Amino acid sequence: MAQIAKERSEPAVSSVANPAPLGLSAFALTTFVLSSANAGFFKGGSIVLGLALFYGGLVQLLAGLQEFKAGNTFGATAFCSYGGFWLAVGVVLTPAFNIVGAYGGDTPAFHTAFGYFFLGWAIFTALMFLGALRSNFALIAVFGLLFITFLLLSLAELGAGSGLGQAGGWFGLATAIVAWYTALAGILASTKSAFQLPTFPVS
Repeated sequence: MAQIAKERSEPAVSSVANPAPLGLSAFALTTFVLSSANAGFFKGGSIVLGLALFYGGLVQLLAGLQEFKAGNTFGATAFCSYGGFWLAVGVVLTPAFNIVGAYGGDTPAFHTAFGYFFLGWAIFTALMFLGALRSNFALIAVFGLLFITFLLLSLAELGAGSGLGQAGGWFGLATAIVAWYTALAGILASTKSAFQLPTFPVS
């Protein structure tokens, strides 16, 4: 009887899978596609709309909600926030919402507003970078590169030069690659694969 009481008093093992690889993968792919456009690999970012609304947006938001369930405040804040970011970008770039049209089209007024949009996300990312400093160097690199990406895009939109926007595209590509690496490390760890990728935990 005492053994049964002991078993009932022990917390149940969580059946929630680690949502971080999913959230990182959604973030990485969407960032990769838009950054490829910003870097000048192809013209027009409309191809990112589906990813922004569904994979980078909705799927990443769901990953963040699972992080809440798992008790990970940092992961929940990051994935829900960047899921919201991609949903917002999708809305801005979707003609049906007429966001660009409200500024009279592709005008300096729109670019200034978009610049402050990116600046706000650069500030938020700086906060997340500080929060990642006690985790591992893979995550630190993701948020460090993302901060530079947002800052460069913000400066470009605010009129500091289109070259900064292209540089932001390259930094965005680097961000996506590191995020994919971190996601793969989590996937390999979950499958107990003989081949593992180090994330270099902060001691």
